[in-house]
Amino acid sequence: MTLIPDPWWPQALLAGVLVVDALMSVRPPAFIRGCLNGVGFPEDWWWTLVVIKLLAGAGLITGIFVAGIGAAANAGVICYFLAASAAHVRARFLQSEFWLNCLGLLALSTAALVVSYASSL
Repeated sequence: MTLIPDPWWPQALLAGVLVVDALMSVRPPAFIRGCLNGVGFPEDWWWTLVVIKLLAGAGLITGIFVAGIGAAANAGVICYFLAASAAHVRARFLQSEFWLNCLGLLALSTAALVVSYASSL
């Protein structure tokens, strides 16, 4: 059993989405600011989300070439969006940002893991 993604493109797609999301979060537009404020995430810590998403993207790309790294990074991304979903539910901030961004990226990251690593199971 090898943990090199096959096909590799879902990992690259997820990495690209995360990097774009991270870059947008450097100077967050209104919908990202509203989301972070809505769940009560302290503004002093917003920079950590940029770092996490950039590292996740790097891990996903590295994992295309190095066995195991991508699967671990993808699992971490799923955990990240599960935690974000829990924060939304706990804060009762269930507006469109939750359904589109949070659950949409949770679905994308889960699909990327299943499609890329299903043959390894």
